[in-house]
Amino acid sequence: MLHSMFTIRNTKSYATLSDHELAGLLAADDEAAFNELYKRYWERLYVIARQRIDDAYEAEEIVQDIFCNLWRKRSTFELTKGFQYYFSVAVKFEVINRMAKKSRENRVKKEVLVLSSPFDESTSDQLDFNELKSQLALTIQVLPEKCLLVFKLKHEQGYSQKQIAQEMDIAEKTVEAHLAKARKTIRLRFGHLASMAKSVLFLY
Repeated sequence: MLHSMFTIRNTKSYATLSDHELAGLLAADDEAAFNELYKRYWERLYVIARQRIDDAYEAEEIVQDIFCNLWRKRSTFELTKGFQYYFSVAVKFEVINRMAKKSRENRVKKEVLVLSSPFDESTSDQLDFNELKSQLALTIQVLPEKCLLVFKLKHEQGYSQKQIAQEMDIAEKTVEAHLAKARKTIRLRFGHLASMAKSVLFLY
């Protein structure tokens, strides 16, 4: 178990405190308050995480990460509801994030296999190519609003950077900055497949 990462003190008086009282002490860097929260909620969170993820070690990692994040942001942390609610939501989002990450990694592995094989017009290859287009479209859609508009004007409408600047009433340097941000997003999302992803832009 990873409990040894934190020293659980004998804080009998802290056990009687409410969540909001502990939150206030936590914001004041009270390590004993943090230890009480850890002791009070660790097992509950582990059970929730274990129900959502079929991996005991990863469930422990999730709970551990949540507590580490709480300690890191303690000085600005504000509790609006009880810790039971806060931690339950935190576990849910952490599980979702990890599942999404795994899904992306699996997609990239699949795309690497496609890239390493000779491209032809077979149904299988066409499906993989369509999936790449789909993932590229999703990546583009989550760009910031102005960045997305600049990107579409450039790659879908065929505008020059000067025309985009005039259309949006912004400086050409700002246009270039938005396009650079979009390229960086694509590069981070697709890794060494970025060049292939960029080429797709001109095929649909």
